[in-house]
Amino acid sequence: MGHLRNRAKHQPFEVAALITTPVCGVLLLALDVRPPSVQLSMPEPIQLGWEVALIAVGVGGLLGILWPGRLSTGLGIEFASVLMLGTITGMYAVALVAVAGQQGIVAASLISAVVLGSFWRIAQIASDLRCLAHGHQCTTHRRVVGGVT
Repeated sequence: MGHLRNRAKHQPFEVAALITTPVCGVLLLALDVRPPSVQLSMPEPIQLGWEVALIAVGVGGLLGILWPGRLSTGLGIEFASVLMLGTITGMYAVALVAVAGQQGIVAASLISAVVLGSFWRIAQIASDLRCLAHGHQCTTHRRVVGGVT
């Protein structure tokens, strides 16, 4: 079964998000600053968890994409990370609208695109994993091995 190192070439937006999230998480922790919407809508422990999750999402997602072992393991790691990415960006979008009201709708809409893209990618990965489990009988598996998921 082929390795998916070239898989990242076919998911540039996902890779960009996965590279950016740990940078954001580290900056939030190092600079000890938080967006006002996060400060006002999330308790302190949730804020810290959100920041750490940003780091974990990026590192885990990139690890899953570049996983040198079994394809299903790499896809599973990527699945978990992208699921978490969709969840924590959704938290931020809700926090933005809850605090800023109508003024936050535009920013929350843009952030929601990351949420929707994450869940779309989760569906693709789930389909790919299902095909792998059924002995490579799906055309989707050919896309995965060929690096075009």
